[in-house]
Amino acid sequence: MFSQGAFAETDLHWLDRLLERDPFVTLLTTGADGLPELTRLPVLYRRRGEQVELLGHWARANPQSRQGGRAKVLVNGPHGYVSASWYPDKESAARVPTWNYAAAELVGQLQCFDDPPSLGQLLADSSALFESRARQDWRFDPTLDAHRPSLRAIVGFRLQVQQIQIKLKLSQNHPQANQLAVTSALQALATPQACELAQWMQLYRSERGAPGNA
Repeated sequence: MFSQGAFAETDLHWLDRLLERDPFVTLLTTGADGLPELTRLPVLYRRRGEQVELLGHWARANPQSRQGGRAKVLVNGPHGYVSASWYPDKESAARVPTWNYAAAELVGQLQCFDDPPSLGQLLADSSALFESRARQDWRFDPTLDAHRPSLRAIVGFRLQVQQIQIKLKLSQNHPQANQLAVTSALQALATPQACELAQWMQLYRSERGAPGNA
């Protein structure tokens, strides 16, 4: 992922926030024909200090389930258009429109598994997490006859992350007046996407404290 120095982030708490916000990621590998293979899927995110691990599963029929080795994961964050007309210095600084966003790329080694105990634990952990987020209480139980066939239909994976890139493009390269004006303009749009992006801009400013430079 291309990232200028002003937008590169190393604090892994932002990765925590990104994956808490949206654990539905894009997993990329290289197929047998040399072309990229990709799957959109939910993951379980685990971090201990600098050590990051993702767990998830494919449908067994998915060709990517027969691949291991090096892989990349794209993590989504809030994003939105920024009009040049929102900048107080739009004329004097010859400002142009841009797109603000937060995102991450993770690269690591993909390990596949299909033993029933590991798959059962993965589905139990996944259902516990995502059911709680949906305010429901369904649980996967590998001891139930109705649930066990699910294990034969999937292949699990574990990604041991070796490289992390976090990009936060939140107008921090602009003077304070521009940052505040963009935040206010996004809030005034009153769409969920624009309001969320404005919240992330405010959060970044509150944590960093200092305004950007022109």
